[in-house]
Amino acid sequence: MTDSSLRRTLRIGVDVDPGIIAWHKAATTPNPSDGISQAITTMFASSNISPGQVASVTIGTTHFVNAIVERDESRLGKVAVIRLSGPFSKHAPPCVDWPADLREIVLGYYALVKGGLEVDGELISDINEEEIKTQCQEIRKRGITRVVVNGIFSPIDTVERQEERAAEIIRREIPGCDVVCSKEVANLGFLERENAALLNASILSFARRTIKSFQNPVKQLGIKCPVFITQNDGTVLSGEMASRFPIRTFSSGPTNSMRGAAFLVQGEGKINCDDPGEAMMVVDIGGTTTDVGLLLPNGFPRQQAAYSDFSGVRMNFSCPDVKSIGLGGGSIVRKGDKLSIGPDSVGYRLTTESLVFGGNALTTTDCAVASNPDLGIGTPDLVKGALTRDEATDYQNLVKQKLEKIIDTMKTSPADLPVVLVGGGAIIAPDQLRGASKVLKPEWSQVANAIGAAIARISAVVDTIRSTDTKTAQQLLAEVSEEAKAKTIAAGATAESVKVVEVEELPLQYVANKTRFVVRAAGDFDFSQTDPIAEPADSSTTWEQQETGRDHAPETRENATFQRKASRQGGREENQVDISTYKPDVRNRVWYVNETDVTWISAGCYILGTGGGGSPYPHMIHLRQLLRAGATVRVVNPADVEDDAAVGCGGGAGSPTVSIEKLQGDEMMEAQNELYKICENKATHMIALEIGGGNGLQGLTLGASSNMDLPCVDGDWMGRAYPTKWQTTPVVFNERQPIWSPICIADGNGNVVVMPKASSDRQVERIMRAALSQMGSQVAAAEPPVTGAEMKRWVVENTISQAWRIGRAVARARQENRMESVTESIIDECVGSASGKVLFKGKIVGVQRTLRMGHVYGECIIEGTDVVELDGVSPVKEQGQQFRGRIKIPFKNENIAAIKIHDGQEEGALENQEDVLAIVPDLICVIDAQNGEAIGTPEYRYGLLVMVIALAASDKWTGSKRGIELGGPKAFGFEHLEYEPLGTFIKPVSIIDEFDVSD
Repeated sequence: MTDSSLRRTLRIGVDVDPGIIAWHKAATTPNPSDGISQAITTMFASSNISPGQVASVTIGTTHFVNAIVERDESRLGKVAVIRLSGPFSKHAPPCVDWPADLREIVLGYYALVKGGLEVDGELISDINEEEIKTQCQEIRKRGITRVVVNGIFSPIDTVERQEERAAEIIRREIPGCDVVCSKEVANLGFLERENAALLNASILSFARRTIKSFQNPVKQLGIKCPVFITQNDGTVLSGEMASRFPIRTFSSGPTNSMRGAAFLVQGEGKINCDDPGEAMMVVDIGGTTTDVGLLLPNGFPRQQAAYSDFSGVRMNFSCPDVKSIGLGGGSIVRKGDKLSIGPDSVGYRLTTESLVFGGNALTTTDCAVASNPDLGIGTPDLVKGALTRDEATDYQNLVKQKLEKIIDTMKTSPADLPVVLVGGGAIIAPDQLRGASKVLKPEWSQVANAIGAAIARISAVVDTIRSTDTKTAQQLLAEVSEEAKAKTIAAGATAESVKVVEVEELPLQYVANKTRFVVRAAGDFDFSQTDPIAEPADSSTTWEQQETGRDHAPETRENATFQRKASRQGGREENQVDISTYKPDVRNRVWYVNETDVTWISAGCYILGTGGGGSPYPHMIHLRQLLRAGATVRVVNPADVEDDAAVGCGGGAGSPTVSIEKLQGDEMMEAQNELYKICENKATHMIALEIGGGNGLQGLTLGASSNMDLPCVDGDWMGRAYPTKWQTTPVVFNERQPIWSPICIADGNGNVVVMPKASSDRQVERIMRAALSQMGSQVAAAEPPVTGAEMKRWVVENTISQAWRIGRAVARARQENRMESVTESIIDECVGSASGKVLFKGKIVGVQRTLRMGHVYGECIIEGTDVVELDGVSPVKEQGQQFRGRIKIPFKNENIAAIKIHDGQEEGALENQEDVLAIVPDLICVIDAQNGEAIGTPEYRYGLLVMVIALAASDKWTGSKRGIELGGPKAFGFEHLEYEPLGTFIKPVSIIDEFDVSD
């Protein structure tokens, strides 16, 4: 029988990762071709398989991510960036937030040129071919052959095709150049998409050589089939696509394990790996770590939140949500007054250093063999008597407790669900676990990763913004779903197998009739349409030539994982400062703000934003750049401002979705300059409009010596974030009307609106919002100054100090590795439990959003669970303070209330007063349980682990009937609820008062 007459029905999966290759378990050689060839040849010999029966070879690898982690200059190349951004993004240059060593290796040159789109598809400006040619000359001079093109709102650019047109020009001007269009790499989020494109471009040559080293042994063995590489979301790329987009493979390992585990147990309880019908937990126990992920009913792993972090670089990439603890088959067990396990491990040295193999280290594998000599591992007699009966019981209980805890943390419901144990270390796990409906230990679980690679599918994502002017959201969703299916088919899937597996619908606030749709489709690969082995170009350098001189020490997959996690902390300020002893620079009643202060203030601002205000991250980057350029930023106490001073104000208005793409240019200063052309009373000080969100940093930025050179008042006009300009404390006091006139707004692209007069502050809001929709849905606003005396009556005092303290609490919790108590630390920083409270801890299990009158209304449902550290015993459990049941958080851009949901109560039903845990004007803040950062309402998504706190509102709101009317529940449509104070408001302690060093 000839190969051509055989039916191609078999798939080969290979896990190319230091330590194990397929089920053959051969150590990885410097040239992966040798290991792949050996593994496949062994499988053929042992199973009597003919090459003609093989339909595909699919490989999972960490080679590409390791190149980034290791800062390997032999694998990374210099990249130039051309931004199509017009006048925007100038204050946040490429790689601005990268670890310095990686930025030095990767970034070779950058330029900002004309181009970019508004959120509605209108041009910011068209690209200029001559301008791009000029930049190509500069790139050629530097010998750079990799270029990233990044345009504002390029992922929704289907008409102008600016990135594609710019790429054509670059390829003509720099023959042989690799050009990466950012829209092909990632989705909305200008800096994060650019970061991903940069990393992708830097490893292209290495990727092509690596892919060829994967393809060569397949070809040499006479296997005429395509070679695929697994990517982050549990699907595959062709070898040609992987050589173009190697970054998509960075987190494929955990995904492969989850998909492989589902395949191994299919049929048990009617589990199907492509459509399980219910969620299942996959626990992958290796030599050093246990990695746990949740496989959703759609057959794909639960994904991380909006942003992920690779080696200190922030990206908006689709990555599996995987939690890890230091427990594996090689974990060291220590006896004493209290038995302990890990987190240190003998790792790949298990077969030489553990007792059962004749070594001297007591490991979890030794303990497992001592309990069950029939496991067939090592020499069981060597571990006889290694543990007493009590010690064996303590060991078993501790392993069980660690696994139960991480499983409980990853669950999205208190209901039991199937738990699948895989990995070489699965032998240490018990057969029963609390929270598991069943515990499955399938045969061949040690090769779940390779099996997951073999069965991976094809997928595609469409992330776009569409107008609801002429079509309903349902009609548009159907259109986008068809686009996602078509994109999946174009990527190589069979049409009949493609289904939509994920849908997200996000109305945009302050943007007229616009909704963001994110749709993922997936299907089976169409093997009949595939070129057997399409080789990538640029394969002149062999693997051996590339690797010469490199010393690759043996390394397990788990040790590599630990290395990657450690590197992700790179560049974080809290790792560079001794927080316990740090003191801000306060001299003669003036606080001189530095980079550490800005980082903490930014984190605090987002938490005080109560879900709104937009992320301060790009504004923090801008302010940090000003400081690095030598600017001075000053803060003064409100009480120290003279009565006849003129306190100016400025801030941004618009959609947070726009702000993640159209990064700030000079519109803030432009608005101020235009205002003072008609406003005679020049500002002597600046103040933030709202401390919550990105606007919390604008007073500092405008007041910087390189801008207006004015001190910023330690306070603001809200004490939080509110959705409208009339929800400010000067309007509450109502001493004159209107407060916010004259006003000036600028869009940064040459359009300025000045309103010299207005009949009321509500009318100012209406007119400004109308103009906003025609100015790109994002503007800078400059408000007229008030007197120092007025400011002292109206201001919410010391809120910059409060943001700083909150940010410090988060940084300290991270540094001390105690995220379980970060919420309590935040409340302590806000002067204790009298003015704050931890309301709830749990997982988001439902989010609904609708758009009304330009504002996004919605409801977030959170189910109580334990969200503390994954290792060790939960202090919350010890104190018996577990959160159970559900709460809902209605929001209008910002969070409005936290309300209990009773069993059987319909979500969305009318609330009862006694069920209200907290309500506006008190602050309801949702915090990411994993890192302590705020989660904005646009970022709410199913499965996120969160903590909810409430802080008492300033007495500037609660001290009058008018304040509660403007900022309380009735202002948000909750007519049936009354405001009841959370606690006693205590004015935040001034940084200036505490740390002043006077002459």
